[in-house]
Amino acid sequence: MSSPDPRLFSARNRRLILLLITGHLLWSGLVVSLHYAGMLVTKSGPWWDFGFIAVQLFAAAQLLLPALLLEPAERQRGFYLFWGTALAVLTWSFSQLPAVDDWQPLLNAGKAGFLLLTATLIGTVLAQYVKRLWEIIPICLAMTIADFSSWLLGPTAEFSRQIQTYYTAPTGPKPLIDMVLVKFAFPDSARLLPVFGISDWIMVVFFISVANRYRKNDNLLGVAGSTIARQKRLRCYVPIPVVALCGALVWAQSGHLFIPALPLIAGVTLLWHTLGALLSWRQAAR
Repeated sequence: MSSPDPRLFSARNRRLILLLITGHLLWSGLVVSLHYAGMLVTKSGPWWDFGFIAVQLFAAAQLLLPALLLEPAERQRGFYLFWGTALAVLTWSFSQLPAVDDWQPLLNAGKAGFLLLTATLIGTVLAQYVKRLWEIIPICLAMTIADFSSWLLGPTAEFSRQIQTYYTAPTGPKPLIDMVLVKFAFPDSARLLPVFGISDWIMVVFFISVANRYRKNDNLLGVAGSTIARQKRLRCYVPIPVVALCGALVWAQSGHLFIPALPLIAGVTLLWHTLGALLSWRQAAR
């Protein structure tokens, strides 16, 4: 299989992808720094956990701004096949790196950054195929039903058990599912811990990209993300799907439970757009 011509990426998209790569490398450095800072915390609690989660998610949200400016383009199947295979191979290669204790935090942080970058690109591409904003309704419903079913009866229940068992008393090789789990730094923890899967971030980016495509402001703290990205000003970007994911993580950490994040992300996002539509209709009726 021959590699696609790099010119298939426009000059603008090449610059934005390079910016995304650089940003995710810096984010990985932040995670490593938080890990070593967290090891100095001798007494952790729910507020410390919430703070560490919020900082890492907030930083990850800012990395999405360049993705909102990516230009959509028609691609052949071979293009997606090549890059999909390349990203899958790189993801598998990360999981095969030898576990050296001194380098483990750096490797896990680099892997987490790579997974977020991969999910960002996938979610952005998937959003291009949503032809109307209301199409996210059946997507949200299907995603919620599928994730709950998998959590209760399907493979997700087994995967969560394997991960919980391994990270409680790590013996033997890591579970296979570990290679697609994003890990965060936590206070008073000797290692980075898994918090969500790559599919969760794919859907976060998907909902953000759909909102951006249809000019719907999903920023909880001000103007739309695309406006912030174009103006290149120092502003906070806190999109609703990221807030929903943060809520799911805090809920899971505080109760020491495994909670499927996708239904909460879908429900909160759908509620946000519904309230926005109702508000617009009310203003138009005046």
